Amino acid sequence: MSEAEVLTRIEGGVGRVTLNRPAALHALTTNMCRLITAALLDWRGNPAVKAILLDHAGERGFCAGGDIRMLAESGAGDGRAAREFFHAEYRLNHLLFGYPKPVVAIMDGVTMGGGVGLSMPARYRIATERTTYAMPETGIGLFPDVGGGWYLPRKPGKAGLWLALTGARIKAADCLALGVATHYALSANIEALKQALVEALADGEAVDAIETVLPQFTANPDPAPVAAHRAEIDRLFAGPSVEAIFAALEADGGEWATAQLKTLNTKSPQTMKVAFRQLALGAAMTDFADNMAMEYRIGARVVQKHDFIEGVRAVIVDKDNSPRWRPDTLEGVTEAQLDEIFAPLPPGEEWTPLPELQA
Repeated sequence: MSEAEVLTRIEGGVGRVTLNRPAALHALTTNMCRLITAALLDWRGNPAVKAILLDHAGERGFCAGGDIRMLAESGAGDGRAAREFFHAEYRLNHLLFGYPKPVVAIMDGVTMGGGVGLSMPARYRIATERTTYAMPETGIGLFPDVGGGWYLPRKPGKAGLWLALTGARIKAADCLALGVATHYALSANIEALKQALVEALADGEAVDAIETVLPQFTANPDPAPVAAHRAEIDRLFAGPSVEAIFAALEADGGEWATAQLKTLNTKSPQTMKVAFRQLALGAAMTDFADNMAMEYRIGARVVQKHDFIEGVRAVIVDKDNSPRWRPDTLEGVTEAQLDEIFAPLPPGEEWTPLPELQA
């Protein structure tokens, strides 16, 4: 019998959730989302569980995202499996966002896409020297979902938009500088940190115990590389449209701006415009559930569009890294096309929070 994709158990005063698909870098499946959701719902009212600890088995990374190949195969058909996945995943994201007990996420290694959706709602987010964070969806014709519309525009300045459009991969120091992580610890100390949390929470109050333990294991990373470019990010990514951002980068002509422009020119024009509108709308929202409903509308449609299926072919299946986007220019992506992607879904097909969380 194959091992469970997610390991859930109570240790001390801790509800432990361990992602357990190491060969797939713990890429999330619909079943994994449902297993985690069931455990979290069960522990919400359990007084024996004082806090939640999210981590992963093995050493290859926390979570590389969702099961992208499955999404593309579904999108090429009727899209039902993809919609089921998004619905379950976004309900889990929403559950974590408002969870009544402290959550600690160990972002040791690759933390991308769906892994960001699991870790960002956590009160305590621990990065290590092995952490690589990214929302790389513009490179495969998807979009920075799992709450990206909420979290990214709330990063300092225009850093969130820069991360969303370029798919930039950042390490621990930048994660701390941009508020992606709350603490930094050496990977060699992570197992001891987890054990100390379990032992402390067996007796103490949750927040006090966690905040007593974490300083014993945290360290200071090297200086954050992003600090040298914060002014450029805020200036060059401040335009009112993606076209304006391209124009600003071209006009600047500096080494950093030219590198960003080169990266952006490899991304899906449709996805960049979707992400730009998504973050603008998300920034104005006051309810995380509204953001997730918006992202579900986008996901339900984008997953069946050419750019996502082509992006997965180029990056994940054939690995030629030469996607043929359609349209292949920003000007070719019209406001009417974006309106269709963001439009409400038919009655009965919209995303809703878990019944347990509905007023």
